[in-house]
Amino acid sequence: MKTMGVTLLLLVALCAKAQITPMPMGINICGSEFGEDKLPGTLNVDYVYPNIAEINYFAKKGFKVITLPFRWERIQRTLGGELDAREVAEIKKFIVNCNERGLKVILSMHNFGRYKIGAYDYIIGSQQVTRWHYRDVWQKIAETFRMNSNIYGYAIMTEPHDMWNYSWTLSAQEAVNAIREVDIRTNIIVGGDNYSCSEEWVAYNDDLKRLKDPFNKIIFDAHCYFDEDHSGRYFAGYANNKTNSYTGINRVKPFIDWLKKNNKKGIIGEFGVPAYDSRWLTVMDNFLQFANANGINVNYWAAGPWWSNYQLSIEPTAYGNDKPQMAVLQKYISGSSDRSSYTINTKNIESENSSEISSEKNNTLNKNKTRTSGSGNYAIISAASYRYVVSAGW
Repeated sequence: MKTMGVTLLLLVALCAKAQITPMPMGINICGSEFGEDKLPGTLNVDYVYPNIAEINYFAKKGFKVITLPFRWERIQRTLGGELDAREVAEIKKFIVNCNERGLKVILSMHNFGRYKIGAYDYIIGSQQVTRWHYRDVWQKIAETFRMNSNIYGYAIMTEPHDMWNYSWTLSAQEAVNAIREVDIRTNIIVGGDNYSCSEEWVAYNDDLKRLKDPFNKIIFDAHCYFDEDHSGRYFAGYANNKTNSYTGINRVKPFIDWLKKNNKKGIIGEFGVPAYDSRWLTVMDNFLQFANANGINVNYWAAGPWWSNYQLSIEPTAYGNDKPQMAVLQKYISGSSDRSSYTINTKNIESENSSEISSEKNNTLNKNKTRTSGSGNYAIISAASYRYVVSAGW
């Protein structure tokens, strides 16, 4: 048994058979951002939008928000041009279907801080893809969808990374300014550089606290995965990822601390675990308890009809059965958990041995991340006493 060297001050006080406050939870339903190597691609061949059956399934499970990823190159096929009428129609149909079932929607641009022209991805702020282009597309998107009352927020860019000298903060401010010229009601959701990594948020994204919105509706979006490189690929087995039961808490706490210090609102826009080892479910369970105790709303990654055997997917099986992750998520959605508050109390949390199980993400997902794990180990105090409101309030 290999000791992780993670020292946490212990006090474990679990309240058995206690009711927790139901936790607002969202789900990323993927497909409309697929086919990144075939842009703009052919609908229902290279990419697909969620269908009614999927929307019904997650509505019945109690999810409150669906995030719809989309590609900039599809909704605006020429930089500076008009929005594509067919893509707009598909998105509006999805929004209406969600509204009829009491679901809010996040429109999320999945371009990682870039726009693809031919075979090349150009960073926002470059000569080829200027900030004016970025401002233009978001103003047109906001103008097009602002009358849909169930739009919870515009996620202006998912996981920008390696922005080099092209300041992500300046680009984000341009999008905020453009949206507010036509829509003063809708939340603006801002991800961070370095793939929105929650543990390394301060190192890469502290400057985002300077963003200005006259209507104070900016929500910061961090992503939190529990494998060693933070990527959500979970290539190796549990032990080989140097994970312990409280990894999720250590990973998300720096982001929550930043929100509290700067009086900002935030969400966890992506998190997820494989189903092949129940110890990952324990990591997620502890993470959800901590997020809930701190008033943070979360969106699970992911679902969608084309994920096939993708290990993080909670798309129901072909026979309609729930994936193992759903049982953990449902505890917090319904408030039926048998634990309500806790203080973490442990010395030298140890990593159990496990057989190495390796599985790759679907190739259509652009998450080619290389990160080094943050070096900080955090002493966790009582989640109940640590609670403060940073929630976006679904």
